[in-house]
Amino acid sequence: MIDLRALREDPDRLRASQRARGADDAVVDRLLDLDGRRRSALTSFERLRSEQKSFGKSVSKAQGEERQQLLTRAKELAQQVKDAEAEADRLGDELDAVLKDVPNLIEDGAPPGGEQDYVVLEHVGEPPEFDFEPKDHLELGESLGAIDMERGAKVSGARFYYLTGVGARLQYALLNLAIEQAVAAGFVPMYPPVLVKPEAMEGTGFLGAHAAEVYQLPQDELYLVGTSEVPLAAYHMDEILDGLPRRYAAWSSCFRREAGSYGKDTRGIIRVHQFDKVEMFSYCEPDDAHAEHLRLLEWEKEMLAKVEIPYRVIDVAAGDLGASAARKYDCEAWVPSQGTYREVTSTSNCTEFQARRLSVRHRDADGKSRPVATLNGTLATTRWMVAILENHQRADGTVRVPEALRKFIGLDVLEPVKR
Repeated sequence: MIDLRALREDPDRLRASQRARGADDAVVDRLLDLDGRRRSALTSFERLRSEQKSFGKSVSKAQGEERQQLLTRAKELAQQVKDAEAEADRLGDELDAVLKDVPNLIEDGAPPGGEQDYVVLEHVGEPPEFDFEPKDHLELGESLGAIDMERGAKVSGARFYYLTGVGARLQYALLNLAIEQAVAAGFVPMYPPVLVKPEAMEGTGFLGAHAAEVYQLPQDELYLVGTSEVPLAAYHMDEILDGLPRRYAAWSSCFRREAGSYGKDTRGIIRVHQFDKVEMFSYCEPDDAHAEHLRLLEWEKEMLAKVEIPYRVIDVAAGDLGASAARKYDCEAWVPSQGTYREVTSTSNCTEFQARRLSVRHRDADGKSRPVATLNGTLATTRWMVAILENHQRADGTVRVPEALRKFIGLDVLEPVKR
């Protein structure tokens, strides 16, 4: 939720942010109007209530006909107070409803535009050149006995899968490497719940434009998370924190309906309904959020270097940001079979947006409680296996295991299995 005080002081900043996102900037005038009317209604309510209190003293001193007249006026005043309070509450509810639909203010420097208007910041590593016809990750995964899409579909439907044998071992190795790195960097490891209450899902901004992506259990009033960002953001809900920053790294399964993506990446495990992920999450001072964002990006790059895959870093355009994000950087790994880069990590600076909605605060230097900033970043996911298998494949059908993963998987090379 955006800061109303900042909106009053500089409404043009939100107008510019909305335009950069490709969203309607008329909402700014609506917010200002509702905010002004609500504040006016509150002033009227306070004035009338003060008058009511003073009037009560006059009634207690009056007698006879004068007292009866004052009692009549007291009843009228009581109704006016009640009506003024109801009007202030009504306008407050309307203002809150509009605020919940307004995305975060983008950070200065974030590129404007839509999905294709990202800015490439750097390329790291060179795409491999094969002297043979490379296979895609699914063909490799099937030959290695690592991925079973057919039985996944039989048991659960389209876009589900089994990781089997070295496939399961490779995922465990990848995620253990991510946890090891996170702990070494000072993150507290977490194993969070993946079913959350509506206030946790709404507070993180996932029940707006992304609501169609979320699995819901109506009978239990719970949601399955698409990222452990949700339970980590809600972990300190309704708390005042001391000792920032606080950094957590969670390993969890994630669930996404992939609504609207029919026909896209249906082959293999690039876009699926269930996957595992290690997610970094940080609570920090708002003034340190920009620097913390760059730190998260560096930790992602460190992890990508360990699995030895070429990638690029992009600055995501404003129109492609989620509602909570003020800025987002993606790392996209090279996928040889597609001849392009595909997203494998994402880190977002959500500034104070989620903290306002979830009431997570800290005490500033003057002892006043203020919202913290929240940030998140991917450290590894199941999808990384696509890039690892394809970039490290060899002509004989084997796949070289990156050195950093070998102590976890216990193998230097993945070899095809006999059918």
